[in-house]
Amino acid sequence: MRILGITDIHGRISVVEKLAKSFEKEPPDLIMIAGDLTNFQGREAALRVLDPILSLEVPTVAVFGNCDGRDVPELLDELGIGAHNRRIEVKGLGIVGIGGSNITPFNTVWELSEEEIDKILRQNYMTGDLILSHVPPYGTKADRISSGLHVGSKALRKFIEEEQPPLVLTGHIHEARSVDMLGETLIVNPGPLFRGYYSEIRIENGKASAELKRL
Repeated sequence: MRILGITDIHGRISVVEKLAKSFEKEPPDLIMIAGDLTNFQGREAALRVLDPILSLEVPTVAVFGNCDGRDVPELLDELGIGAHNRRIEVKGLGIVGIGGSNITPFNTVWELSEEEIDKILRQNYMTGDLILSHVPPYGTKADRISSGLHVGSKALRKFIEEEQPPLVLTGHIHEARSVDMLGETLIVNPGPLFRGYYSEIRIENGKASAELKRL
């Protein structure tokens, strides 16, 4: 399966349009969006961001980020693409979603405690599922901020160490564009799409591989 993995769009519609156009001739099998469609805006702004992606008519799964407005999760659910706190199956592939982030110093719109993150994972995950999480796991290349500190979710890391899902697609930390491994789990932070970054991921025989790309 060929997956287009994107995150952190922050309302940059022109970049989304450019990305969608680049995939018109050879669309992926699945599109996964790891949150922050908007920059503290609501459903109308989110829909404008999503329109070019949905026009590809490819199965799409998304979570909201900590900077998305309060009504964005409802929009994602109405569109049938919302994955937060649920398990979605696409072409036989299970995906569990975590929207928002862990607790930050900035009091953003959607923040979850480590206990809430752990509960979402344990209530929904089935062996072999992929994880779509706006917040990255702690102590990886995907959660390192510019100062060098790691700021990801410890609950997510613990769960990955225990369950070893094939893939975690994440975002949130703009400067932490990376592909990393945690045991047998591939951790992909494509980098923010508003800067032109995205990822192409392949799932073959239960194993994930990824390339970081730029428009």
